[in-house]
Amino acid sequence: MRKIHTAASIIEIAHLRNVLVAAGIACQIRNDRLMGALGEIPFVDCWPELWLENERDALTAKGLIDEELRPAAPSADWTCPSCGAPLAGPFSACWHCRPPRD
Repeated sequence: MRKIHTAASIIEIAHLRNVLVAAGIACQIRNDRLMGALGEIPFVDCWPELWLENERDALTAKGLIDEELRPAAPSADWTCPSCGAPLAGPFSACWHCRPPRD
């Protein structure tokens, strides 16, 4: 067993576990119920942790985690091919005529 990641959010840890499991990497979450001990022990020690079952998966798992946590690159602005409306990059469909972005 090897600890591969810790975070303040159980949601982040659960998402990363799902990413690793989908890639065929066996892992488990620990400390997911320690928030009740907050104040009795240091808060960082209460954070949930993601542990690998096989240490040989560490390099692949770290790469997947780093890729998943990397901020998305901003999308370029675009013009709707149907109506010509200018749209900001994050929009996936035209706000005016509704066709999806190509």
